[in-house]
Amino acid sequence: MGQKSLKLEILEKMSQLVTAGFGLVAALAWNDAIQSLFKLIFPQQSEVWAKFIYAILITVIVVIITMRLSDLINKVKEQIVVEKVKENDQNQ
Repeated sequence: MGQKSLKLEILEKMSQLVTAGFGLVAALAWNDAIQSLFKLIFPQQSEVWAKFIYAILITVIVVIITMRLSDLINKVKEQIVVEKVKENDQNQ
């Protein structure tokens, strides 16, 4: 492994860590905002039940978003494969 390769690997890892850190900060900010909104909407709920409802709601939203993103990624991958096949057919 060359020195350039090592530098690139270090930069890529640093980029991933910084991005993950900023993602965590954003998630915490959204968590606080959503919890505040939830307290405004359901002020009479007991705190324990409200937390469970909040956790279930957030879990459902995250699962839906994750599934949609996964579907989108698979569609893009399929498009790339189709384009490569067409490109190979044209080159032959």
